[in-house]
Amino acid sequence: METLIGMTLHELEGVVKAGGMPRFVAKQIADWIYQKRVTSIAEMINISKKNQAWLSENYEIGRTRPVKSSKSQDGTVKYLFDAGGGNRIESVMIPDKDRATLCVSSQAGCKMNCYFCATGKLGFKANLTAAQIMNQILSMPIRGNNAGEAAKGELTNIVFMGMGEPLDNWPEVQKVIEILTAPWGLAWSPKRITVSTVGKLPQLKDLLDKTNVHVAISVHSADLAQRESMMPAQKAFPIQSVMKLLKSYDFSGQRRLSLEYIMWRGVNDDVAHANMLIKLIDGMDCRVNLIRFHRIPGVDLYPASDDRMQMFRNILNEHGVTATIRASRGEDIDAACGMLAAKTPASKK
Repeated sequence: METLIGMTLHELEGVVKAGGMPRFVAKQIADWIYQKRVTSIAEMINISKKNQAWLSENYEIGRTRPVKSSKSQDGTVKYLFDAGGGNRIESVMIPDKDRATLCVSSQAGCKMNCYFCATGKLGFKANLTAAQIMNQILSMPIRGNNAGEAAKGELTNIVFMGMGEPLDNWPEVQKVIEILTAPWGLAWSPKRITVSTVGKLPQLKDLLDKTNVHVAISVHSADLAQRESMMPAQKAFPIQSVMKLLKSYDFSGQRRLSLEYIMWRGVNDDVAHANMLIKLIDGMDCRVNLIRFHRIPGVDLYPASDDRMQMFRNILNEHGVTATIRASRGEDIDAACGMLAAKTPASKK
């Protein structure tokens, strides 16, 4: 049976038309599933019993609860969801003062096969539907578009940095962004959403042209041969081509560009690599996030030392590049960057 969550207003208009309902019912359904977040069609009390019955015969809301959850010492919570077909995916809620960010998965597994990523080791299993992506989001306490600070624990931001390459599932991710930002959906500002990518072209151009969300590019090494050896996507989508595209867009205003850089001991943490990264950036308006590596089985890489990371950051800052060291969150529950694999069910809290 088809699900209602994950549908755009245009798609919902097609549903109500097929059911012989007035067009305005589509907006009522959108309000119920996205703003009021009902879990059953029977809760849509301003829709007639006859229309409710037709909808129930042909559709379901599509909301499912997490199978398991586990909580880190630092307050980070990892959720395990059933994605059907024997696949499971994970999403991670990261609370931080008056913000709460959900790291969302867009695929079960991943095709990119980055050497240092647990998700990549799984291989590709399936693209998630817009419904499955929205289900992760709607399963959390969500702050609406109202003014004022979020209540503690309310979701304020979304990052597509979970399992999978978001732009490899662009049609479904694009629908979710529309639902999150449209007035008939969650009515969020695009500034609350970040899409992380290895730089998959031409979908990256589509993202830049059709949305105003923040963009994060997984660089990890500005040594092109080294990057290709660790990130096979470099061959298909060279980082130099990605940067050339990004330079034609304005990131000095509302939209922000960040470059993600995982640091490995003795691999990409020296002065030479810092200078290569500065050359790659070439004065672009961006922020570099330096990320601690979290060890995964079967990978002979080690995290760079704190001293090396600070040195690297200082070199970038001295050359006019804004760089920060990202705080590591959720490592004790395998929820930190690069650790999501959905292999071992967590204990439910």
